[in-house]
Amino acid sequence: MKTEQQHREEIVRYGRLLHQTGLVAATDGNLSVRLDDGNILCTPTAMSKGLLETQDLVIVDPHGRKLNGSRGVSSEIAMHILIYQKRRDVGGIVHAHPPTATGFAAAGMALDRALCAELIVTLGSVPLASYETPGTPELAEALAPLVGDHDAILMANHGVVTYGVDLSNAYMNMETVEHFAKIALVTHLLGKQQTLSEQHVDKLREMRTKYLAHNHAMAQGKD
Repeated sequence: MKTEQQHREEIVRYGRLLHQTGLVAATDGNLSVRLDDGNILCTPTAMSKGLLETQDLVIVDPHGRKLNGSRGVSSEIAMHILIYQKRRDVGGIVHAHPPTATGFAAAGMALDRALCAELIVTLGSVPLASYETPGTPELAEALAPLVGDHDAILMANHGVVTYGVDLSNAYMNMETVEHFAKIALVTHLLGKQQTLSEQHVDKLREMRTKYLAHNHAMAQGKD
């Protein structure tokens, strides 16, 4: 099992990657992991994810009450708590504002067209949750119906949240969402989308089941 210090180092590493790759700007975004005791280690409020140090992170209990850390708790913690409650298989969460995917969210468009085999295998589809004010219980309520069946969600006029068996998987899901959004945007610019047939999609869904099983096995092996 990973130690708390290893989880801290991982959050700092992926926070810097988010910032370096332009998936967040300024103090946007947040990351968290579920610790072995059920508590949540997360990034603090009002800090650039590219400048974090391990001691900047905070620990909250499953209800969001701060247990450890000198900095403030992110206002988005309710979203993380909701996902951990609804998905016992989730070990890490990333919230970011990737420009292209967030553009789709601001346009009120889900990323749910069967355009790329890779997206169907890794994420299935990326639905759009209705807009609610960031950091409020209403935002968590808007996400609630979608969390169980998806590993990535667009939030209208806000950004993207992704999650997975561990933080590495959650981060990779975020990269996948933004990469697919760029591809989808090109199809819109070209004025044509050639979607996969339902028969092909069914085969890819079978591959997705195996992909998810492999990810869980790998995560258990690392622990």
